[in-house]
Amino acid sequence: MKIGTIDLGERPVFLAPMEDVTDIAFRLMCKRFGADMVYTEFVSSDALIRSVNKTQQKLVVSDDERPVAIQLYGRDVDSMVEAARICADAHPDILDLNFGCPVKRVAGKGAGAGMLRNIPLMLEITRQVVQAVHIPVTVKTRLGWDAENKIIVSLAEALQDCGIAALTIHGRTRAQMYTGEADWTLIGEVRNNPRMHIPVIGNGDVTSPEICRERFDRYGVDGVMIGRAAIGRPWIFREVKHFLTTGEKLPAESFRWYLDILKTQVLQSVERLDERRGILHIRRHLAATPLFKGIPDFKPTRVAMLRAETVDELFRIMDGIEDRL
Repeated sequence: MKIGTIDLGERPVFLAPMEDVTDIAFRLMCKRFGADMVYTEFVSSDALIRSVNKTQQKLVVSDDERPVAIQLYGRDVDSMVEAARICADAHPDILDLNFGCPVKRVAGKGAGAGMLRNIPLMLEITRQVVQAVHIPVTVKTRLGWDAENKIIVSLAEALQDCGIAALTIHGRTRAQMYTGEADWTLIGEVRNNPRMHIPVIGNGDVTSPEICRERFDRYGVDGVMIGRAAIGRPWIFREVKHFLTTGEKLPAESFRWYLDILKTQVLQSVERLDERRGILHIRRHLAATPLFKGIPDFKPTRVAMLRAETVDELFRIMDGIEDRL
């Protein structure tokens, strides 16, 4: 699979862009475990052209994580074009346009998945951004606004006509948010549309190596994107790539092996921010990780772990978990 001239190999697996999750440390971690391409957190076009420092920091990418995409969102042509040029100057490999974020503070203002209610504007933004930058432009969107407006098959063709280099589709409508099951049938319909000649990447509910391979085999997608299943489990890419290559499940490592990865994430988060903010940031990963699933009477330990305020306190609790096994 290629996006522009970027060769991603056969059956590539991507780390989805996620706000407050896909910072540079986590991207590098997922890259280490086999993610074929990674995406930044969402970058607001309005905040970027106002030179908001926190937003500008999201543009920092490392050569070690390439190929890497910066994902941009906004709601009007001029700001998206200006912001796209700023993003391109940060030298990512790809610029991705977010027309899929369903959260109210984004979609409710007409950006992200809100663009699904204004297709002419979505297409005009896409055309103008493609013309404004010298790197491949891709789009990530959803099936449609709601169950009565699943327009992705015709929309995919229209976006392709705007000059995008690849399309990622999340198998839900905006109205679904993240509820229910992702519907991949329309993703497959887009991929198998003979008029589509750009890569189509599927996203939604890929939580295991077996599901990932089934998505490739059944729907014919060019790539698969993993989002929430990677939170607290960056090693999922290692498991998926092994299964895709060999058809066999990767043998489990020791509990300490996985625990050390989570502890490394804690230290990286603290180093990037500071102790208080770093621990707050990493709590989402600790709460989501499957590593502690099934441990008897774990709730009090989980509460203590998520309330810890220092690295020493947090690591004492985490090390104590292993002692109970």
